[in-house]
Amino acid sequence: MFGRPSIELKTADQIRRMRRAGLVVADVHDAVRASISPGVRTRDLDAIAREVLADAGARSNFLGYHGFPGVLCVSVNDEVVHGIPGDRVLQDGDVVSVDAGAVVEGWHGDAAFTAVAGAADAADADLIAVTESAMWDGIAALAGGGRLGVVGDAIEDAITASGASYGIVRDYVGHGIGRAMHQPPDVLNYRSTQRGPKIRPGLCLAVEPMIARGEAETEVLEDEWTVVTVDRSRAAHVEHTVAVHADGLWVLTARDGGARALGRRGVAVAPLE
Repeated sequence: MFGRPSIELKTADQIRRMRRAGLVVADVHDAVRASISPGVRTRDLDAIAREVLADAGARSNFLGYHGFPGVLCVSVNDEVVHGIPGDRVLQDGDVVSVDAGAVVEGWHGDAAFTAVAGAADAADADLIAVTESAMWDGIAALAGGGRLGVVGDAIEDAITASGASYGIVRDYVGHGIGRAMHQPPDVLNYRSTQRGPKIRPGLCLAVEPMIARGEAETEVLEDEWTVVTVDRSRAAHVEHTVAVHADGLWVLTARDGGARALGRRGVAVAPLE
């Protein structure tokens, strides 16, 4: 009771099971991303995700989580995360962050992407591109071993290198994942003196930077879920579930296992197939 929470290390077979959940999340992403356009309601996106989950025989890990009413978090513009799907109609140029999860045979997958409904202006396109690149840099850093703090180092370095004055949201971070959606350890998106646990085989993590075009401070709306930037600047949120195992890395929610993005960073993926 006085020590740190224990970290659940997965076997190769358990990682393979998590991959099944991860591929369902990838299916959800594909279907929802293809449907994001002006005139679509956020609850329409949620309905699409429900259908994909049902067809796969998977369960949502979001629906009912502490009372959350959707299978997706759909966060628009200044909404950073945990947006509740509803009657909001997407407008041309809206920045839409979609967080989705799935449970298959008791094992969880969790991933997020950010896209634009209709035409994107250059500033929003850059925001999304930097957030995605920072996430992949953070994942690639796991290949070097050491302690988990290298992920936050890599993410912050990528954002700084962009030359833009983005705010890195600190109120919400990544996490361990496995038999539950949220497990120890926390995965920071910024440099810290707290270096975290050792990176070891069996470690499964959700790496998920959230970046704002303005300041990093956030607040929660009256619905007690939706997180927005205090200065109402637009934000982006991207995430993948990644497994560290004896032979390397495998991004469980990326259809190619992360091969393309990590290959560009000199890291080869190691599927357990």
